[in-house]
Amino acid sequence: MAVDPRGADLKRYLAEDAGGPVTMLNLLRFREGGRELYARYAAALDETFLPRYGGEVLYAGDGGTTLVAEEGQDWDAVLLVRYPSREAFSRMVADEDYQQVTHWRTEALEEAVLQATTEWPGSGT
Repeated sequence: MAVDPRGADLKRYLAEDAGGPVTMLNLLRFREGGRELYARYAAALDETFLPRYGGEVLYAGDGGTTLVAEEGQDWDAVLLVRYPSREAFSRMVADEDYQQVTHWRTEALEEAVLQATTEWPGSGT
């Protein structure tokens, strides 16, 4: 299963940019021992990369009881991370310093969903 975006994915992501902020939905399923590795990655993200690129964690939490999903569609953790633009997120993942820590995320995850979301007009959030 893929856990990291590929170059073609990032090109499509930028091509679909309508402008404005983007909130990245992260659904995470950890490998055995992966939570500890992901915690290292998250600390680097919080301390260095989110401030550098204007990102902000809106929500981070553990998955719980699944009410509506097929077997195997539950997740260990959910994160919502807002960036001022798609371009800011793209610059972050291309950052040479970020490339030095992203392996912790890759090694931590068995499966992941990373999906760009945009706010509905008039949602008030």
